[in-house]
Amino acid sequence: MSIDCFAKLISGILMGVSLLLNTGCVSIDRWAVFDETDGRPPLRNEQIDTADYSKFFQGDMPEYVKTPVMEKPLSDVPGGVAMLDLSVEQAAMMTLKNNRDLKVNQLNPAIAGTFEQIERGDFDPEWFVEMTYFNEKATETSRATGEQFGVKGTDVDSVAGVRQKLPTGTAIEATVSHQGNRSDRAPDQQTARVGLSLTQSLLRGFGPAVNLAGVRQARLGVSASLFELRGYIESLLADSETAYWQYVLAEKEIAIFENSLAVVKQQRDEIEQKIEVGLLPETEAAAARAQVATHEQSLIDARSLLEERRLRLLRKITPGPAGRFDLEINAVSDPFVPVEPLTNLLDRIRLADQARPDLNEARQRLRQNKLETAVTANGLLPKLDFFVALGRTGYADNFSDAFGELDGNTYDYAAGVSLSGLIGNRVARGRDEEAGLLFRQAAEAVANMRQMVELDVRLAVNEVERAREQIGASKVTRQLEEEKLQAEKERFDVGAGTSLLVAQAQRDLLISRIAEVRAVINYRIALVKLYLAEGSLLERRGVGVSLVY
Repeated sequence: MSIDCFAKLISGILMGVSLLLNTGCVSIDRWAVFDETDGRPPLRNEQIDTADYSKFFQGDMPEYVKTPVMEKPLSDVPGGVAMLDLSVEQAAMMTLKNNRDLKVNQLNPAIAGTFEQIERGDFDPEWFVEMTYFNEKATETSRATGEQFGVKGTDVDSVAGVRQKLPTGTAIEATVSHQGNRSDRAPDQQTARVGLSLTQSLLRGFGPAVNLAGVRQARLGVSASLFELRGYIESLLADSETAYWQYVLAEKEIAIFENSLAVVKQQRDEIEQKIEVGLLPETEAAAARAQVATHEQSLIDARSLLEERRLRLLRKITPGPAGRFDLEINAVSDPFVPVEPLTNLLDRIRLADQARPDLNEARQRLRQNKLETAVTANGLLPKLDFFVALGRTGYADNFSDAFGELDGNTYDYAAGVSLSGLIGNRVARGRDEEAGLLFRQAAEAVANMRQMVELDVRLAVNEVERAREQIGASKVTRQLEEEKLQAEKERFDVGAGTSLLVAQAQRDLLISRIAEVRAVINYRIALVKLYLAEGSLLERRGVGVSLVY
C-alpha cells in the first residue's frame, strides 16, 4: 500500500466521522434512536384517542400565535390618579408580558436545552498533541569484552492526532508521530509513523440506543420543561382571569351596597318624618337605623375587599419593581354571558388526557426513566471490545527523509479482542434494580395522574353546571325578593306591617342581588377552571408556547 493510498484512507474515514457528527441529529437518526416508541409498542396507559378536538375551540387556533400586548392608554381621574381601562383579554396579555414570576420561569426550558448540547459533546472530535523530551546518561557493559563504558542519548517523541467516539460504541483514533533518537554510541535515527486505530464495543456500550440515551434523556427533559412551562402559563392565565373577575365582583357588590344604602337611608328618613308628625311610634325608627348601620358596615368591608383585589390584580399585570400599585382600574368586560349546558363530558376527559401539560410532563419523565433502564441493563453485560490498529513507518537519519520513507514497505498492524467483567457486578445490578423500580414508580404515577386529571375534569364540569343553574335560580330568587319587599312596604304604608319586616325584606333583597352577581362571576371563573382542567386554556386564548435554543 502506497503512502498516498493510506493517507486517502485516513482522510476519508475522518471526513466521514466529521460529517456524521456535524450534521447533528439528522445523521444520528439514521439509527432511528430518536423514535418515540423505539420500535416497541407504546407504554401502558399511553393510548391516546386522536379525535378532532377543534370543536372545543373558537375559530382556527394556530400552533403559535404571537399575540401583541395592547398597551392601554392611561386616563387621568380627578386627584391626579391614573385610571387603567382594562378588559379581561388585556389583563391576560399584560400578565404574559409583565409578570415577574413568568420572566423567571420561562428560562427553565432554555436551561434544560443546554443539557442536550452537553450530552452531544461526548461525541465531539478531540484533537491532541503530545511531546516528550528524554535525556539519558548511563553506563553500559559490552557483551563482547565485558568492559563498561558511558553512554549519552537524547530522545524526542511527538505525536498529534484526532480521536472520536461514535454513537455506535466505536472509538476511532488517527495519529501522526515522530521519534528522534540521538546517541554517542549509534547513528542518529528519525522515525515517522501514521496510524489508524479502531475499537468497537461488542457487548457493554454497544449501539446508539445505549450511547445516545443521555442525549435522548436531555431532549425529553427539554420537552418536559416546556410542558412544565406551559402548565405554569396556563395557571398564571387562570389566576389572572380569576383575579380580574373577582375584582369585577367586588365592584358590582359595592354598587349594590351603595344603591341599597341609598334606599335604606331614604326609608329611614321617611320613617323618622312619620314619627315626627305622630304617624308612627318611636320604636319603628330602631330597625331602620340598624339597617343603615349594617349597610354602612358591609360597604366598608366591600371597599376594603376591592382595594385588596385591585392590588393583587396589579401585581399580576404590571411591570416594574413598584408594580404600579397606584393605578386605579376600570374593569370594562361584561361578566354576563349566554349559558349553555355541557353535554360532552367524555370528549373533555379525552382532551384532558391528551392536552394536560402536567400529565404530558409526567409522560416525558417516564420515557426518561425507560431510557435509564436500557442503560443500566446494558451495564450488566461484560465488556467485550474488538480492536484493530494499522500503521505505516518511515526510517531515516533526518526529519524530512523519515516522512518521505512512509511509502516504503515498512508497516505494522494489530488486531484482537479484550474481555473483562466484575465478579458479582453488584454496582451494576444495584443500579439496574433502582432504574427498574423508578420506572415502575413513574408508570404508576402517570396512571394515578390520569385518574386525577379525569377527576379534575368531572369536578370542573360539575362546578360549571352548578354555577349555570345558580344563575337562573338566583335571578328568580331576586325577583321574588323584590316582590316580597314591595309587599312589605305596602303593608307598612297601610299600618299592617312594621319597619322591622321591611328591613328584613330589604336585607334579603340585598343578599339575593349579591348572590345573583356572584352566580354570574362564579360561572365565568368555573369556565376558566374547566379550561385549565382540560388543558385547553392557552389555545382558547390564542396563546402558544415556543422555544428555540
